[in-house]
Amino acid sequence: MERRKFTREFKLEAVKLIKDRGVSYAQAGQDLGVHPTQLRGWAKQFVDDPAQAFP
Repeated sequence: MERRKFTREFKLEAVKLIKDRGVSYAQAGQDLGVHPTQLRGWAKQFVDDPAQAFP
């Protein structure tokens, strides 16, 4: 099975959905088809260094 690849834009929109709109990780994961743990990782990457997140 091949790993799915997500664009930088997709990741930024997912993080924005959680951070700006207050959607839970579980709900966002269900809506986007991404595991909530992956979303938490993306959110952490973005908080640590927004300019360099998701090269």
